[in-house]
Amino acid sequence: MSDQKFATNALHAGHDVTANGGTRAVPIYQSTAYVFNDSDHAANLFSLAEFGNIYTRINNPTNDILEQRLAALEGGIASVVCSSGTGAINTALLVLLKAGDHIVASNSLYGGTYNLFSVTLPRLGITTTFVDPSDASNFGKAVQENTRAFFVESLGNPKLDVLDLKAISKEAQAAEVPFIVDNTVASPALLNPIEHGANIVIHSLTKYINGNGTALGGAIIDAGTFNWANGKFPEFTEPSPGYHGLVYHDALGPAAFIAKVRIEGLRDHGACLSPFNAFQIIQGLETLEVRMKKHSENALALAKWLEGRDEVTWVNYPGLDSSKYKQLSDEYLPNGQSSILTFGVNGGFESSKKIADETKIFSLLANIGDTKSLIIHPASTTHQQLDDAQQESTGVTKDLIRLSVGLENLEDLKADLESAFATLD
Repeated sequence: MSDQKFATNALHAGHDVTANGGTRAVPIYQSTAYVFNDSDHAANLFSLAEFGNIYTRINNPTNDILEQRLAALEGGIASVVCSSGTGAINTALLVLLKAGDHIVASNSLYGGTYNLFSVTLPRLGITTTFVDPSDASNFGKAVQENTRAFFVESLGNPKLDVLDLKAISKEAQAAEVPFIVDNTVASPALLNPIEHGANIVIHSLTKYINGNGTALGGAIIDAGTFNWANGKFPEFTEPSPGYHGLVYHDALGPAAFIAKVRIEGLRDHGACLSPFNAFQIIQGLETLEVRMKKHSENALALAKWLEGRDEVTWVNYPGLDSSKYKQLSDEYLPNGQSSILTFGVNGGFESSKKIADETKIFSLLANIGDTKSLIIHPASTTHQQLDDAQQESTGVTKDLIRLSVGLENLEDLKADLESAFATLD
C-alpha cells in the first residue's frame, strides 16, 4: 500500500479485508488476550519466531491496522501506537536511553514536553541541553560524549518556528545519534520528516490525526534508517536480559528499535492504546488530508485578517509574508501551515486572558487539532509551570493567545473574535 498516494493510504493501508471477515470498515477487536493454537504456537510467538497476537498491551488487530497505516503515511518501516502523545515520547525515550545519557533538544518544545525533559527525566538520570534551533549548528555544539538523541518539533507549539530539518539531520548524523521529530502540529498530510532525515517520528494522535477531540493516542514511527550497531547503543547489539538474550540488531536489523519499543517498551511501561481509541483515531485519519487543507486555509485567512485589526499588536503564522519562517515554510510546508496561529492584543496579559474568556465559537480548552476552533492563553495555563526565561525560549509571551483554527465558516470566526475584542477597555 505504501506505493499508493496519501489519500488512498489514509483510507486503506494496513486493512486486508480478506483477513478481517470481509469488513469494509476496520473492526474493533475489543479483547485483552488471544487464544494460542497450542503450547508450541505460544512459544513461537513469545520468541518472535512467528508473528501473532499475545496480549493487547503488546499488540492488537485494530491497533495493528492503525500502526501500518501511520507507517505508510509517514514513510516508515513500522510504528507502535501508545495511549497518548506523552506516552509515545516517554516510551520511545525510555527504550532508547538510560541513566547517564544526554539529549539535545530544541528550546521551542510544547510546555508539557519541555517539563518532561527539564524536570522529570533528570530524576531518572537523563539530562537535556536546550538549544535555539534556528541555527542547526547549535545542536552539534551542544553534543557531549554521552549524547544519545536529538529531539525537536517540526513545527513548534506554540512558537510556530519551522525548523530546517535537513540541516539538523546532518548534525545528528555527525554525532551518530538518532534524530527524533515530533510531527504533531504539521501532521503527515503537510510534512514527512523522514524525507528530510528524521530517524524516528512521534505523534500525538489526539490532535489532527484523530481530529475531533474524542480519543487520546500517540504513535512512534521508525524510519529504519539508523545504524544501531555504531557502538553507542549496546542495548541493541548485546544480549537483552529483558527479552531472554535476544540481540535486537542481529535478529531484526533496521527494525531493531521499533521491535524493542513493542516487546519491551509497551510490555514494561504499559502505555498501550485501547482498541476502541484506535478505531476512533482511524475514523479521523481517513479525512486527514482534506481537513488539513481546510485548517490551513482558514488559519492563513484569519491570520491576515488579524494583522489588520487595531486591537492586535502582532500576529505569528508561518504562512504569512511577514513571518520570519516564511522561507522555511515554503520549503517544508508548501501545502499548508496547519491550524495554529498566535497573536497579542493591546493590554497584554489581562487583555489576552479576557479575549480567551469572551469568545463563544472558540472554546477555551487545552487542546489543538480539533475540527472545532479552540483558544487558550498559554502563559497562565499550559506553560505556567515554566519560569519567565523558559516561557520566552518556547515562544510564550505574557500577551500570547493561541488559536487552533477549526473548520467553521471563516466569517463566523472573525465575528466571534470581533465580539471579544469589543469587550476590551
